[in-house]
Amino acid sequence: MIMFNKGFTLIENEHSKSGGRNGGFTLIEMLVAVSIFTLLVGAGSGVFISVLKSQRYTLAMQEVLDQSSYLMEYMSRTARMAQKDLTGVCTGSAKTNYGSAGQCLKFLNYKGECQQFCLDGGRIKEIKSGNQNYLTSSNLQALVFSIVLTGEEQYPDDRQPRVSLFLKIEGREGAKIELQTTISQRNPDVRK
Repeated sequence: MIMFNKGFTLIENEHSKSGGRNGGFTLIEMLVAVSIFTLLVGAGSGVFISVLKSQRYTLAMQEVLDQSSYLMEYMSRTARMAQKDLTGVCTGSAKTNYGSAGQCLKFLNYKGECQQFCLDGGRIKEIKSGNQNYLTSSNLQALVFSIVLTGEEQYPDDRQPRVSLFLKIEGREGAKIELQTTISQRNPDVRK
């Protein structure tokens, strides 16, 4: 629609510019816009959830690494300071440095106290002087704790005794680690 103002200037009406529409959106345009928005939000949410899961796994793995590293270091240092059990009261066999009963490592520590590291209900436990302490938290599950003794049974006092420890630990979010270390007594094993 064309109109003239008082000065006879040609003015076009808004209604005529839009082809009869008054500037709104059609239903199809709204559906397309909502669909695109939904896709973008869904993709963003997927990425966010993936990053969140990855971060949770990383934190769980860090917890497993921290605790298992401490555990192996502590057990290695303590077992390295073992001394010969001349009577066999602690180790179960006279003149040996280490003993193994089931899933327990037994030895006389540097103070002459009988000390043990055992797998107890999925946790590693230390028994020393009648006191029991768990070395792993309840967040972790020790699946395997295996002990292999070498250098004592076949060759008493001729070879340095060694203890090999195998440990498999699982934490939250499926974080797992397997560790192995071999420890020998710090002081040379001499005949007595």
